[in-house]
Amino acid sequence: MPKTDSTNMLRFLDVLLKHGNFTRAAKDLYISQPYLTQTIKNAEKELGIQIINREISPLALTPAGRVYYQYLTNLENQKDLFHKKISQYTAPDHPVIRLGVLPSLGYYLLPLVLPDFLQVHPEIKIELTEAISERNEQRLLHGELDFLLGQNPETIAPGLEIYDRGRDGYYAIIPSTSAFYQPNQDFINPGSIDINALLHEPLILSPRGSSIRRQVDYLLQKYDVEPEVVVESANTFTIAKLAEKGLGVTFLPDSIVMKPAGDRYNLYPLPASLLSLNYFIAVRTNRPPLSPSEHDLITIFLTNLEASLAEIASLSPN
Repeated sequence: MPKTDSTNMLRFLDVLLKHGNFTRAAKDLYISQPYLTQTIKNAEKELGIQIINREISPLALTPAGRVYYQYLTNLENQKDLFHKKISQYTAPDHPVIRLGVLPSLGYYLLPLVLPDFLQVHPEIKIELTEAISERNEQRLLHGELDFLLGQNPETIAPGLEIYDRGRDGYYAIIPSTSAFYQPNQDFINPGSIDINALLHEPLILSPRGSSIRRQVDYLLQKYDVEPEVVVESANTFTIAKLAEKGLGVTFLPDSIVMKPAGDRYNLYPLPASLLSLNYFIAVRTNRPPLSPSEHDLITIFLTNLEASLAEIASLSPN
């Protein structure tokens, strides 16, 4: 590999691709244009490839350059992961808790636990990994995470110990474009819509592998429905907004609070017996005993979660 430090090389390429021009990139990097040009040429010579396509404007990576750029990115990610892992040994006075969470779930669960926990344990650093449940479960099993926050523990991988409390219901967002829309009604009475027929509407869903999608897929299998999925998004706020705009029906947990707007969409509460979820925090079963601070994290999570779900239930039209 070229002698130039991978961090600097990646930074050089990022800025060069941003500007598409050696002169402007060098100015942004506070280095001379000849130095930047020569650095890229030296790397190309050592690798035996052309990294930058200089025949077009703005400048761009060649196919081989894209492979090299991905290599540099992966290398920096590995360095970052190494430093995160080693920091717990090099800075024992500042312990680290590595926490995994589904991106669409973090907005709800993290504010419930982190402010109160860090007020009690300000010396602890929290490192978040946001990814789909399946990936974070594997990271937890391989010791790359200490805790996992999730939902629906019945689908979790073996080898993990679960602490859960409180169930959360679901509701459907039915836009004005749906045949089931009731004009100027904020809420539709529970049990008044045939679920099988509702599932045949165009749907907006989270990707396969996500906790919410697992729940909805169970419902689709139960009613033997081949869904018409208009679009998938890992962001629940995106899903909600697309449903609001009439792109299709979607299903979201009660904890994702939607403002009623009967002139544009209805909110239809679903029976808990039909669709519900259970939030949890998980650890590896074969890990060392929990420290006092880790016990506190679990306790604060469960206590605050229970209080939050009770508050949500008190506001439900059910």
